[in-house]
Amino acid sequence: MGTLIARLTAAVRADGGHGDGICVRTLKALDAVADAEELDTVTEPLGRAVRALPLGRLRGLLHGRPLGHPLHPALVQIPVGAWISAGVLDLVPGSERAARRLVAVGVVTAAPAAWTGWVDWAELHPRQMRTGLLHAASIAAAVGLYGASWAVRSRGRLGLGRTLGFAGLAAVGTGAALGGHLAYRQAVGANKTESVALVVTPGWHTLGSVEEFATGEGVRRMVGEVPVLVVRESHDVFHVLADRCSHFSGPLSQGEIADGCVTCPWHGCVFRLSDGWNVGGPATAPQPAFATRTDGHGNLQVRLPAAG
Repeated sequence: MGTLIARLTAAVRADGGHGDGICVRTLKALDAVADAEELDTVTEPLGRAVRALPLGRLRGLLHGRPLGHPLHPALVQIPVGAWISAGVLDLVPGSERAARRLVAVGVVTAAPAAWTGWVDWAELHPRQMRTGLLHAASIAAAVGLYGASWAVRSRGRLGLGRTLGFAGLAAVGTGAALGGHLAYRQAVGANKTESVALVVTPGWHTLGSVEEFATGEGVRRMVGEVPVLVVRESHDVFHVLADRCSHFSGPLSQGEIADGCVTCPWHGCVFRLSDGWNVGGPATAPQPAFATRTDGHGNLQVRLPAAG
């Protein structure tokens, strides 16, 4: 841990001779966190523990699959909004009771928001998990500070309660910045197949003779620059999906084909072959599905309806 702190301190202080400002140096420090393999002694066992929780169908809900995007960013609005509002009221005379209630709302609603965050975090790549650990630590500090603020406010110690509240607001602001770094710089929670429709050119594309594809086996082919998974269901029925998983770009062509679905070998996301719909695992977005046909020469051709 001492080595990590030294590395982060050096990243913040040094500008590399390029005149880097504090923002650039902070970004480099966060990149250093993502590369800190010593954090794996914490992230690996903790990730296994979260994945082993017997959540059943609740896990899909916590991931946000019914919404089509992660649930965590939506739930965090409640505690963060309550705490920001409490901070504003702490500056308004006569609002002590309302501020205390808002602090309490934030502490209570932080629990479900944290649950969704942990389930998503356990399915991340190692670099993202390391940054996510720092994000979780910042939010845990915020919850602790606000919990203490709630307790002392209840005993009438309003001055100390405000001080702890503003300290908690600083911690939650740090955690929010780290969450933004995870979402936008490290692409956590983003649909990795959104660009497929922009890259695939309109029209029909030939993938090869139908005789090249064995029934029930997944085969990888290319449509321009886009890899696709081809599965022959029967003599004249083919299913073609974008090969890179919408969750984290795992190769579906290396996954298991069973019961009309393909399972990603990386995180266990399950997609229906007929339409690409995500029916299991942490993926919240479906796979782009291609229309298929056979031309007069016995070649399999595909077209992406949304292309162009």
